[in-house]
Parts: sequence; structure tokens; C-alpha cells
Amino acid sequence: MKIYKYGAKVLRQKAEPVKWSPEIRNFIMEMFKTMKAESGVGLAAPQVGKSSRIIIIDVGEGPMAFINPEIIKKEGDSVAEEGCLSFPGIYFEIERAEKIEVKAVNDKGGEITISAAGLAARAIQHEVDHLNGVLIVDRASFLNRKLAAGKLRKIKKEGQKDEMFS
Repeated sequence: MKIYKYGAKVLRQKAEPVKWSPEIRNFIMEMFKTMKAESGVGLAAPQVGKSSRIIIIDVGEGPMAFINPEIIKKEGDSVAEEGCLSFPGIYFEIERAEKIEVKAVNDKGGEITISAAGLAARAIQHEVDHLNGVLIVDRASFLNRKLAAGKLRKIKKEGQKDEMFS
């Protein structure tokens, strides 16, 4: 699977809900392989060119998949540096909720509700943003976007070009 970069239209679309199926489970397994190969901690289906409401994370507590995730509760605030596989080499300080509760369907088709804190909460929120067409550049401060403007332009150009040849 190919990671779509900033500038690709699929990253700005609101992803479509999906129904669990064996094909979806296979797609999730391929997403995990791609994420691991890129040394990521999270990945959303739009980042691999599929406008579907599917995210995965693995922050060292074991792999987790979420189909049609919905954040139902947020608590506290936390600011930390975030990167993104669609923005290689760029990191921004991003404010997110410290703790969340999320409802979804897992990779086996079962309904789940989990509580997450710290890096897991941050990764889930980051990936859910992808499902809504929201990117880290949208949450970064004006100053940080200005400082990264040159790199952002270069990645955006690459992302648009990659998409044309997909």
C-alpha cells in the first residue's frame, strides 16, 4: 500500500462509513503491514487512498483497529509534538484531549467502547481527524505553519503529483 501525502485530495474528504466484512479485515491487516513498514503508530484508510472510516493504532500496547470510530467523551488537555506519515519530516505541537472514550467496531466485527489516555488517546484523535479531512497542519499554530511553509509546499506538490499517477 502507498501512503498518500499532503496535497492528495483523498486526505481532505470526509470518509464514508463501512460495514465489517472479511474483505475489510484483510484491508486492515494490509494497513498494519504498511504502518509498521513506515514506523508509524497510527494510520487511517484515507492515507492509503481509501475514503473509508477505518483507523488503526499501535502505540506499544498491541495493535488496535477501529471501524466507524466515534469519540464519545473527552477529558483534559495535553500539548505534544505530532508527526504524520502524510507529512514526512514535519512535526507540530498539537493540543488534544488527554483522555477519551471511543466507540467503534473492531477488526472481528464486534462493537467496542474503550477508554484511552496519553499517546493512545492522541493517536486515535489524530486518526479520527483524518476521517473528517482534518490534518495536523490545520491544528498547528500560524507561526509553526509559517516556519514549515517551504517543506509543506514541497510535500503538497509531491502529494498532488503522486495522486495523478495512482
